[in-house]
Amino acid sequence: MAEHLRELAEADPDRPAIIDEFGEFTRSQLNERVNRLVNGLRAAGVGPGEVVAVLAGNRHEYVETVMACGVSAWILVPLNWHLTAEELTYILNDSGARALVADVEFAATVAESVKEAPGVTVRLAVGGQALEGIDAYDDVLAAASPDEPDNQASGTYMFYTSGTTGRPKGVRSTAFTVGMPVSVHAALLGGLAGMLQVPDDGICLVNAPLYHGGPFLFSMLPAYRGATLVMRRRFDPAEMLRVIDGYRVTTAYAVPTHFVRLLRLPDDVRAAFDGSSLRAVFHTGAPCAPDVKRQMLDWWGPVIHELYSATETGGLGCFVTGEEWLTRPGTVGRPLPVVAIEIVGDDGEVLPAGEVGTVYVRNLIGGDFSYHGAPEKTAEAHRAPGVMTVGDVGYLDEDGYLFLCDRKIDMIISGGVNIYPAEIEAVLLNHPAVLDAAVFGVPHDEFGEEVKAVIQPAPGHEPSDGLAADITAHARGHLAGYKVPRSIDFTAEFPRTETGKLLKRELRDPYWRGRDRVI
Repeated sequence: MAEHLRELAEADPDRPAIIDEFGEFTRSQLNERVNRLVNGLRAAGVGPGEVVAVLAGNRHEYVETVMACGVSAWILVPLNWHLTAEELTYILNDSGARALVADVEFAATVAESVKEAPGVTVRLAVGGQALEGIDAYDDVLAAASPDEPDNQASGTYMFYTSGTTGRPKGVRSTAFTVGMPVSVHAALLGGLAGMLQVPDDGICLVNAPLYHGGPFLFSMLPAYRGATLVMRRRFDPAEMLRVIDGYRVTTAYAVPTHFVRLLRLPDDVRAAFDGSSLRAVFHTGAPCAPDVKRQMLDWWGPVIHELYSATETGGLGCFVTGEEWLTRPGTVGRPLPVVAIEIVGDDGEVLPAGEVGTVYVRNLIGGDFSYHGAPEKTAEAHRAPGVMTVGDVGYLDEDGYLFLCDRKIDMIISGGVNIYPAEIEAVLLNHPAVLDAAVFGVPHDEFGEEVKAVIQPAPGHEPSDGLAADITAHARGHLAGYKVPRSIDFTAEFPRTETGKLLKRELRDPYWRGRDRVI
């Protein structure tokens, strides 16, 4: 943010702030570019409280947009670049986006999407020349004033997460309110960084997509604490090792799938890795198999820390260091100082240690969230103001460490990405050969889970490989690739209760038989 960036720039103007695959930018250069972006978007008519969406790979312009929103009372909406034009259009319209910063790599999808999003009147293209109806980002910066903007006020962010029913929902946190003083925003970020043991300064590797909450959190917190961001657009395990040693990386982020791929590298590649510069490697996104995590700790040492959190909790939840985890394998940690964990039984009562129930996070400092435009869904996720759940099931041990057992909701976590079956089922049911559909996660050694669909064919349609391929193609035309079922099975009839409710667990359980975990 401009006020904070100015302080960093004045302290060490020539220190690299961002190193990506397109260039290197010092602190003073980053400060000026953020100033120009703020002034340029304001001149284009983006006012306080309006939404700025960004669709881009990991590159310096992404960070500049985040920081510009942070001082201009704008709401940042990160967009997943795997989404189809149809999915992007929905989010742009639902969020009320006024501006879109888009990577030219996704130009075709963007061009199709904005046709149906008339509210997006300010459109900037990064990574290339201006496109039809879209101005070049660098041209806007070149024409704008480099002076530090006046009337600075904190912005916020709104990540979109799919739900158990219907379209994705925007998650609005009350912790970072639009319009608060920038200094207060900076103090809150500093407090969060301290609780999560994010080191100051150093070198932070960013090689997971910033449209996800985990990579976003563990990139922007180090950036605001003075770290140099080394950004990569794609994850490659061997390159990750080279970058860590080559740049003397101190902080990095991963999901369990990254660990699996790192452990599968050839012995000579692993043996050549030094890694002595690492001070903290954070992982979120999915349960990590204890054997995988133990192997990573044996290899990299106790620098691997885990955060159990969710978009809805605003980065708050449970935290465990590598050393702690080794004393309690399988735990996702103890609650951070500003939250409490409550395990709630089916009768709504809080359960004692050792008993399994739904995991609720209670914010102790007044923070909360709401789903944008969906009060009924907001209410479903709460048992009281500031007491929320994402549907996980678990228990606390006698020392307050949380262990996860299952999920009540149907969410699939594949490679650290949340996938919600209801959205996929709705698309499948639009296929004329589908009478009914059930989607759930099945085991996958690398990604943890993969998407499976079970289809009850409509009358006149017989199960076949050709029908499965046709249904898959239909899904691919309406859904991002990572949501498309990797396999389809057929059944003549679904198991249901006497009232007609689908017993999805009975469909899912056979695929998990013999496994030591169900999530």
